[in-house]
Order: sequence, then C-alpha cells, then structure tokens
Amino acid sequence: MSTVLPSRHFAPARLFLRIGVFFALLVVAAMPARAAMTIQDVTSPKGIHAWLVEDYSVPIITIRFAFAGGSSQDPAGKDGLANLMTTLFDEGAGDLDSEAFQQKLDDSGAEMSFDDSRDQVFGTMRMLASEKDAAFDLLRLAVEKPRFDPGAVGRMRAQVMADVESRARNPNTEARIRMAKALYGDHPYAKQPEGTVESLKAITPADLKAFHDRLFARDNLHVAVVGAISAGELKAVLDKVFGNLPEKAELTPVPDIQPKLGQTVAVSYPLPQTTLQLVYPGVKRDAPDFFAAYLMNQVLGGGTFSSWLFREVREKRGLAYGVSSDLIDYRHANALVIGTATRSESAPETLRIIREQVKKMAGEGPSQADLDAAKKYVVGAFAIASLDSSVSIARTLLGLQIDHLGIDYIQKREKLIDQVTLGQVKAAAKKLLSAKPALLIVGKPFDPDKLPGDKG
Repeated sequence: MSTVLPSRHFAPARLFLRIGVFFALLVVAAMPARAAMTIQDVTSPKGIHAWLVEDYSVPIITIRFAFAGGSSQDPAGKDGLANLMTTLFDEGAGDLDSEAFQQKLDDSGAEMSFDDSRDQVFGTMRMLASEKDAAFDLLRLAVEKPRFDPGAVGRMRAQVMADVESRARNPNTEARIRMAKALYGDHPYAKQPEGTVESLKAITPADLKAFHDRLFARDNLHVAVVGAISAGELKAVLDKVFGNLPEKAELTPVPDIQPKLGQTVAVSYPLPQTTLQLVYPGVKRDAPDFFAAYLMNQVLGGGTFSSWLFREVREKRGLAYGVSSDLIDYRHANALVIGTATRSESAPETLRIIREQVKKMAGEGPSQADLDAAKKYVVGAFAIASLDSSVSIARTLLGLQIDHLGIDYIQKREKLIDQVTLGQVKAAAKKLLSAKPALLIVGKPFDPDKLPGDKG
C-alpha cells in the first residue's frame, strides 16, 4: 500500500564498536513496558518542551524528535530534498568532516539516524548514559551545524539515485506514482518523496543548507526521551542540543486536500500476481468519531487474523496470503485504504469479495460481538505494539505530541475506546464506506465493473 503511505529513508546506523554497548542495547530492545509509566512534561530554560519517561533499569537513553515539514516542503523541481537531507546528518557537522564525525560517533558508542515523512523530519539517538555528554554533543552538531560538504552530498545523492533507478524498474513504483497523482493532483502529497533522477541532480549543497535552516527551528519541534536521565539533566540537554536553533521555522503553507475518489488507475503488466488497492474517505485523528472509525476498521480489515476481509478472502477462499485495511492520517489529508495481492486470474473474484464486505459493513455494520472483540484486542495490543521498548515508547510519545493528544492520553485511551457504542461504529462505517473508492490495479488488466458473480 505504498501509494498513500509515507516514504521514509533511514540513514545508515553506525555499528557499535563496544561489545558492552551492543548487549546493553539488546537488553533495552526487549525491555517490557512498565505497568505504571510516568510521563513528565519537561521545559528547558529556553522554553523547549519534551516528554520524559525516566527508566534506570538499563543505563540507556533514547531520544526521538521531529521537526514539522518533511517532503511536502520540497521546492518545485527539487523533489527528494528532505529525503536526501536525512542521509547527510552523520556525514559531517561543525568542525568535523564525515570521517571524523563518524569516528567520534563510533567512539561514543551511540546510534543516530534520521528519516522523513510527508509532514515531518525525524531524528533518533540511543546512547549509554555514561557517554551521554559526548553523544549529545555530536547530536547538537548534527542538528545545528550539518556541513553538507559537496563530496558527501555527491556520494549520498549517488546512493539515493541508484535506489530510485532500481525502483523505477518495478511496476509498483509506476503504480504508486500514478496513484498519488490521481489522488492528489498538483498537491505536494503527489510528489515522489524520494525524488527523481532529474530532481536529485538539481539539488545543491546550498539547497540543503537553506532547507535545513527553514525547517529546523524551536517552534516546530517535538521531543520524547526515555531512559536513565533525570528531568533536571534533560533540561540542560534540550538547551544544549536545540537551544541555538532559530526561534521560528519558515514553512511553506500546505493546503488541506481530500483525495479524489471514484476513479480507477490501472497499470497493465504481465505479472503472475495482481495488486489491488482501494482508497476510501478517512477521518482526522482528532475527530470526535475517530475511535468509532478505528474500531470499525479493526473489524473490517485492521485485525489481521480476525477481520472480515481476512476471513472471507484468505480463510474461506484462499485467494490471497494477506489482506488488510488501514486508516491513514496525514496533516493535510486522510483516507481508509484496503490492499491485497492475489493471483492474476483470481483478482476479479478477490475484488468482488472485498466490495461485498465493504458494502455489508457500510449497510449493516459490525455485530456487538465483533465490536466487543475489537475493543478487547486494541486495548490489549497497545502496550505490546507501542510500549514494549525504550525506542517504541519514545516513538509513541512523540506521535502523541504531534497529534496533540495530551500527556494523559495513554491513561484515557481505554476509557475512550470502551465508551464507543455500536451505533457510533455503524455510523462511521456508513460515513466512510458509502463512497465509491479510488481503485488501483497493478498486473493483468480486467474490467472492475464486470466481475464474476457480481450481484450489483
């Protein structure tokens, strides 16, 4: 379902040179979430906010942060600028060139990576608490003073261009590009986040510096920290790492957009397998009916082994290995997306079954038993999926800040889910699934309006 999902590029992580660091990180990766996790709202002397979960069970600190912006801020003709920038933060900063910076990063035993989405540029660092001063100093240089040296830019651009050229030989890439254009038209969300060979060639070190200077500012920053560090220590770290950034970002306004539905994009290709994707209206994360839509989606296709779509497409008929539905929420657009891949000769029947289940959900909605099972699952699975390690906790806390859900959201979540009624879920189903979706077909062509066994 890459058509509407964000493209992210992860900068290469440094290998840990110290065996002790390596095993400590293995421990923290498997660290269970605490039953009574306390989240502190920390504000530095310079006014930088962060959410902190102190945890001294292992001597590790994880920081994850985000600057609003992302690929939607790429200038015209410079598609892939945000993505390329994320590959360069460990390629030299301040007085350190690429080799010197990476040597110091290895010496500190820290792991640093950056990635981007349509709406954000993210950074993550993990370190031993005993090495936090050296690690945070390197992070400060990377965030505040990336060098974007021509040699490093050329080297990383060549890597990204090779990846773009490789993907271009995959028919799903053409499909993703065409579907994004069909859904979003001339909106920034229609751009290729990774760029094109031509747009990447046009990007200069000066472009990267100007882009960084526009996005990296204190007013569009969110920070989450988990691990062996106190609130007092964190205040000093926040000012050290981010305190010298400009006060305000200079973002180009991005308008809200509703994806254009009711159309079919077909990419004919002689493949043994056909990919299907259906795009319906979505719901904003802060909408009053979000949880009703969320639970409806769980019943329809969000619950991998228990959903209607999985049962009808996979279990009963064996038409596909997997089929799922997801609620996609960007800052300026949202959608409900159903996706699967099946044998080419089975694609028409698979599409018919999906449409039947969607029609049933829109018309009848789930049963009370379906809803009860969905509530039980999404409440129980949250801690496993979102709070099972320091990295996942930091990622979750950052997401809650970006979505403006409040520091007490984790405590309120179960009650908010429990309060959703069957009537509300049925209303959400009718609202989202009554529309004619956008349809993507990649593979052997067929007429989606004339399906075998279709009752109309």
